[in-house]
Amino acid sequence: MSYIHFDKTELINLNYSLEKETIRSNRSGCYTSTTIIGCNTRKYHGLLVAPQPQIDSQLHVLLSTIHETVIQHGASFNLGISKYPGIYSPRGHKYLEDYSSEPIPKLTYRVGGVVLQKEIILDTTVDRMMIKYTLLDAHSPTTLRLSPFLAFRGYHSLSKANTYVNKKYLKVDSGVQFKLYEAYSPLSLQISKENEFVPAPDWYYDIEYIREKERGYEFKEDLYLPGFFEFNIKKGEAVIFSAGLEEADPTLLEEAFDRELKRRTPRDNFENCLKNSAGQFISRRGGETRVIAGYPWFGWWGRDTFIALPGLTLTQGDSGTFLEVMKTMSKDVKGALFPNVGSGVTTNMNTLDAPLWYFWAWQQYEQYTGDRETITKNYLTVLKGIIEGLIQGTEFNIKVQDNGLLHGGQKGIALTWMDAVTSDGPVTPRIGCPVEINSLWYNALCYYHELTGDKEIENLAQKVKESFLDEFWLEDKGYLADVINNGTKDWSIRPNMVFATSLPFSPLKDTQKAEVLEVIKLNLLTTRGLRTLAPNDPSYKGYYQGNQYQRDNAYHQGTVWPWLLGHFVEGYLKIHRKAGKNMIEKLIKGFDDTMSQYGVGTIAEIYDGDPPHRPKGAISQAWSVGELLRIMYLIKQY
Repeated sequence: MSYIHFDKTELINLNYSLEKETIRSNRSGCYTSTTIIGCNTRKYHGLLVAPQPQIDSQLHVLLSTIHETVIQHGASFNLGISKYPGIYSPRGHKYLEDYSSEPIPKLTYRVGGVVLQKEIILDTTVDRMMIKYTLLDAHSPTTLRLSPFLAFRGYHSLSKANTYVNKKYLKVDSGVQFKLYEAYSPLSLQISKENEFVPAPDWYYDIEYIREKERGYEFKEDLYLPGFFEFNIKKGEAVIFSAGLEEADPTLLEEAFDRELKRRTPRDNFENCLKNSAGQFISRRGGETRVIAGYPWFGWWGRDTFIALPGLTLTQGDSGTFLEVMKTMSKDVKGALFPNVGSGVTTNMNTLDAPLWYFWAWQQYEQYTGDRETITKNYLTVLKGIIEGLIQGTEFNIKVQDNGLLHGGQKGIALTWMDAVTSDGPVTPRIGCPVEINSLWYNALCYYHELTGDKEIENLAQKVKESFLDEFWLEDKGYLADVINNGTKDWSIRPNMVFATSLPFSPLKDTQKAEVLEVIKLNLLTTRGLRTLAPNDPSYKGYYQGNQYQRDNAYHQGTVWPWLLGHFVEGYLKIHRKAGKNMIEKLIKGFDDTMSQYGVGTIAEIYDGDPPHRPKGAISQAWSVGELLRIMYLIKQY
């Protein structure tokens, strides 16, 4: 039996199966995502979601779904499923017998004497997805009908029926090509055997996405069905369907499918699932290599890239991809700052920690590879520019105070990773000197001095260390203040102090680190990561739910983040060494259940603060996956 497997009783239970989502991406920036039964529950779901750079910087849903129909003796059995007001129609999930994901999603349907297998894969380097249909059993002549539902819209929006859709199509080799709107790339739908395309253009109205409804967003969409493909299929025969932005050679589809299959690492255990998931965040397009922060709705983010990258690449021995990403990101620096999100005209620079995580990422590279020369030869100018820019001061009131501590923030803007903003403003503005910023600042200064021997930077680092201990540490409490601003100190118990225990250079003594870790362990540690606020705090929110306003208010007010666990584990192992290994191993083993819980084969963005810590947010997050891989690497070092 496959490591990740769902049987018929689980698949036909909609309350169960609609909570399980799949995500597969390729290296050109495309992805395919839906639930395990093929019913789309988000506007972000689709069989081919691809970049359209000629339109904008976001992804676009081109092929939303396909409904397959098995035809025997004139009787039709539709295997598809969609949600409409009050009903699911058709209810093809009732024919599902089995789902496995090793090494790719594989669904098995049984309709009377017909057993049909469906396997889905993305081409690694081109904008194309393929579905392999194999007729495992049949006692009578069988016809398969494929009905493609098209969207052609940005993945943050929804399609609505209109009169200006282009209903014309071009015939291509063993298929047809559509371009619903002028700005789009044409979509070629092709099949590996002779088939008939029957044009029957129609709109399907009010298809509902239940997760969008839960999240308080618009949730009804109209999809365009241009017609359907029909072909006969024999017992034992396999037929490939292809949807791509470039016309394919149908005679080579089977070869292309098999070639892609051989590239896949089997998802036969927890670690291999993480390795597969890690690769899916790497996107190479237009000469750039970037890290997608999360699926299905995130693009690339500055801080997320630097935090996630070592775990996604270096733990796998892939220093080449690490260097590709760092080279791309280094071109984006402006003065002392990196983009928080976006590039070009859409660049948003409101992040104080991204440039400091850039130093940490290089430290990880040197630690994993022993290669300092690449850093000093090619990137020392960038590192120097960041430090000088922060010392001189830059936008968002970012400046170094007289005591050496790094200050930042202005009304209405959140500069740290706790960046949720509602109509009321930032939920956790943290204006002043945040504890993790100054832990990272001290670490960056020390590393730069180590690289260069710069005495002025060494003196500044020493000043920062002394001020950090004077300002953030209180012996009676045994932990660090979260933010200091004009003499006011926020003593909320948050996970941001954990970085003072984990970073290569820390201003804390080991005894202080041990006390901080104990406070975190008692108040914030869960089986899924660290809470963002202690449960006894009046502002604590135990559940991440409701509309956007409610969710944003809970995002960093108790919600659990798996990525924080990486730094707790690193700090904990530094203090307790082998004695702490057993607890950490049990903690990581507990994540095994998550592989079939939410995003199948991957780790979610966040989890509820209260038990049972249900997964929430994006179904697959880069720094969640990256930091778990880094934890597993750290454990092996002991």
